[in-house]
Amino acid sequence: MDVQIELERLRTELHEHNHRYYTLDTPVISDYDFDQLLKKLEQLEAAYPEFFDPNSPTVRVGGSVTKNFETVNHRFPMLSLGNTYSLEELQEWIIRVQKLAPEATFVCELKYDGVAIGIQYVNGALTRAVTRGDGTQGDDITTNVRTIKSIPLLLNPPFPEDFEIRGEIVLPHARFEDLNKQRQNQGLPLFANPRNCASGTLKLQDSGEVAKRGLDAYLYYVLPEGILASNHSESIALAGNLGFKIPKTEDRFIANCDGIESIMSFVEYWDIARKNLPFDIDGVVIKVNSYKAQEDLGFTAKSPRWATAFKFKAERMPTILESVTYQVGRTGAITPVANLKPVWLGGTTVKRASLHNEDQIAALDLHIWDEVYVEKGGEIIPKVVGVNVDQREESSQRVVFISNCPECHSPLSRHEGEVQHYCLNEDGCEPQISGRIDHFISRKAMDIMGMGSETVALLVNKGLVKRPADLYELTFDDLIQLDGFKEKSVLNILDGIEASKQQPFERVLFAIGIRHVGATVAKKLVRHFRSMDAIMAADKEELLAAEEIGEVIADQLLTTFQKPERHSEIQRMQYYGLQFEAEIQEQATDSAITGKKIVVSGVFNSISRNELKTLIETLGGVNVSSISSKTDCVFAGEGMGPAKLKKATHLNVPILNENEVRTLLNL
Repeated sequence: MDVQIELERLRTELHEHNHRYYTLDTPVISDYDFDQLLKKLEQLEAAYPEFFDPNSPTVRVGGSVTKNFETVNHRFPMLSLGNTYSLEELQEWIIRVQKLAPEATFVCELKYDGVAIGIQYVNGALTRAVTRGDGTQGDDITTNVRTIKSIPLLLNPPFPEDFEIRGEIVLPHARFEDLNKQRQNQGLPLFANPRNCASGTLKLQDSGEVAKRGLDAYLYYVLPEGILASNHSESIALAGNLGFKIPKTEDRFIANCDGIESIMSFVEYWDIARKNLPFDIDGVVIKVNSYKAQEDLGFTAKSPRWATAFKFKAERMPTILESVTYQVGRTGAITPVANLKPVWLGGTTVKRASLHNEDQIAALDLHIWDEVYVEKGGEIIPKVVGVNVDQREESSQRVVFISNCPECHSPLSRHEGEVQHYCLNEDGCEPQISGRIDHFISRKAMDIMGMGSETVALLVNKGLVKRPADLYELTFDDLIQLDGFKEKSVLNILDGIEASKQQPFERVLFAIGIRHVGATVAKKLVRHFRSMDAIMAADKEELLAAEEIGEVIADQLLTTFQKPERHSEIQRMQYYGLQFEAEIQEQATDSAITGKKIVVSGVFNSISRNELKTLIETLGGVNVSSISSKTDCVFAGEGMGPAKLKKATHLNVPILNENEVRTLLNL
């Protein structure tokens, strides 16, 4: 017997049976016969390890242990979709798309309530699987994804040499209920809902345990666009031929639609029929079908203009308001929280819900022991949305918003034009101190390994840390004296702190924790200004010239950097070696736009806006989002906004049409 030939024969046969069973639902052999074939393959692979194959059917049972999931960059950004709960807004979106792209038709799909995944295949073999993460980078969970039986390890030919397919990993209701029954029998805490269980499962270190959970997947987006077909619906159909479990038209999971009437029909059908699905969905996704039309429509900073999501209204349940407590965030923001009589809502037991702010409490006219209505906003965060005043007792007390911080008792302040109350004692209010440091060490920020919220709270309580820069002064002797700290854990923390000094500037800027400066805004600021000194020295007009920076963010940056303690903190971080300058990137020299600040507006026929912006950066130009006296040029496509046109004309900023842009950039 030629062992290698026999191994390949068994693997091919088992791959085919897996595909028939988990994707086509048309098995041709019994479970027993399948298990016997798999056992034979396992024995041969154990005897001849030199013929190891990472995509063998035996990896489906797992067994590998992953200590750390590597963070990797997405080859194509995983942007989120804009969404609405309003049919009227959905109709407006359709009309707007049809006006910009008159020939456009649409594809409607289910919005799976699972975990987004991007899977790369090279030469027909599963090579890498990455979570959404922050949209720019995610975790490599390839080992765990290989255990999901509905995801093919090898594809049916012919296939593209190198491509990516995206979709959603879900946990079917039946498996979720079985898992919770098992955990209940074992005295373990129950999983909250299928989505959270699926997400947690994919991060388990033991792939053998992942294999037991019974995850499933639906794959529905092929990249790069056009690699299989010229439109989305044909690409999905062809992906099914490759062996993927795709949404099928016969199940009504996907449908081609020509306009408002057929789209509304799809939405209305699934608003009712979703209750009979074996997995959770929370809405419907509507996409423009043609890739050329998608390219013409382009993207906003956060989402594509050619797709949107209609989300079904959340389930609402009545319960009793037992008390109201208040939480202090890292920025000092005070959030009131309703403590409720437990109620089952959307797959979880809800005991607490957000009340947002004083205005919300006043609008609801809340009283203790009121019967209130609770929803899950976006199917995730519970919130109180109404009160049954007919059930209110005369003796019940109105909820009165507090005037002092619940933690440090300092008087609260409410900024003009804002709804939130703040505790201004940022250096003496423990939750604010802990919150800022929690944010600083978090994964999207400095990603300091070995530390968590409990460790931060302990360090703050013991007076070892008051500001993020204090972390870089911690010593072995400081930590080893703390209860529960052993030598290995102390060394892990110190190593994590030292390693964080290599985090790039945009992460450091985000980690500092300036209000309104999230991860995306931090990247925009770094790309525009290149150094912390330049950001701190910028005036308001210069800040507004940066892409995506508006009045609120600019004012907050100016206010923050006027504080002497902020300057001192940043100087300390610079002294300890944190990165406060952007990495130098190679770019073209002697370009016609090198160093020029350019605004891109409107739709271009020959190039997408994203491609144009990338080209501008490659040629040494700087993309800015708003027009000012410091703008050097506007690249104007079709449909340039009238406000931008008026401002550019008033400031005598040169405006180039598409042909002039192509000539300037030698396109």
